[in-house]
Amino acid sequence: MFKRFLFLLIVLAAAAAGAAFWWLEQPLRLAHDEVEVSIEPGTPVREIVRLWHDAGVDEPPELMYQWFRWSGEAKRIRAGSYLVDKGATPRSLLRKMVVGDEELESVHIIDGWTVKQMRAALAAADGLKPTTAGMTDEQLMAAIGSPDEKAEGRFFPDTYVYSKGVKDILVLKRAHDALERQLQAAWALRAPDTPLKSADEALALASVIEKETGAASDRGKVAAVFSNRLRLGMPLQSDPTVIYGMGAAYDGNIHKADLQTDTPYNSYTRQGLPPTPIALPGRDALRAAVRPDASKALYFVSRGDGTSVFSETLNAHNAAVNQYIRGPHK
Repeated sequence: MFKRFLFLLIVLAAAAAGAAFWWLEQPLRLAHDEVEVSIEPGTPVREIVRLWHDAGVDEPPELMYQWFRWSGEAKRIRAGSYLVDKGATPRSLLRKMVVGDEELESVHIIDGWTVKQMRAALAAADGLKPTTAGMTDEQLMAAIGSPDEKAEGRFFPDTYVYSKGVKDILVLKRAHDALERQLQAAWALRAPDTPLKSADEALALASVIEKETGAASDRGKVAAVFSNRLRLGMPLQSDPTVIYGMGAAYDGNIHKADLQTDTPYNSYTRQGLPPTPIALPGRDALRAAVRPDASKALYFVSRGDGTSVFSETLNAHNAAVNQYIRGPHK
């Protein structure tokens, strides 16, 4: 009797093993022709299974989880963006993640770009599926899970590598999440005497700093000027904010009349920070905004070579303007 029972167990185990091996070689049931998932570093195996299931891999999650664990390769799964299409099997899916088999492309988001420029770059990027082209900025922010945020300034400038065929919204979500991490990291380092009241204010100021100077040595000084002005209740008087507020009316030149025409972004006619960021600030601009150089300067003017002259008094500033803007013969 015992031998028969043992034989039955062996037969059942062999049948189960055979069924398991058969399943591993069968095409995955997919809800779509293609399914893509982005896996962040340190993502637990169960979460990876959930991501695939939510994205459209219609296999029992517990079965997929046990396969990943039983294979002994779950800990070797690499972070990245992965795409599977019809014909992929449970075995090939796991192997793709273990070896990091991605069809990689990249897109560069540049410091100081506006959201409009960023979206145009993504629309032209190779291998990126354009799923957000018809969305307004408001719809885009809702789609990435931040419906209460304005889009401007909310994406981190960097180079983003992605699998060929990935939806553009996944890259946008990564850029948005990266900005939030960088912003919170910068805000945690803020100077005790900063006039900024929130991380959102720091983001707005950082965007102005980003547009005002490309010279790394000047960022902290520019930040100091604006911080000093905020403390004193002086208007920022930043040309880039005026240009942003002009929108399509800006023709490449800024005129005295433009400085006097009130818009929500005109920092000559209005005190305080602009109502939203005016561009995508990089890491250095974020850090400068919350921890500027020690300086009493209230003014600066461009030398014309990418750097600026900083002044504590209006008389000194006017002298610098005469030297570098008006010139000795004007």
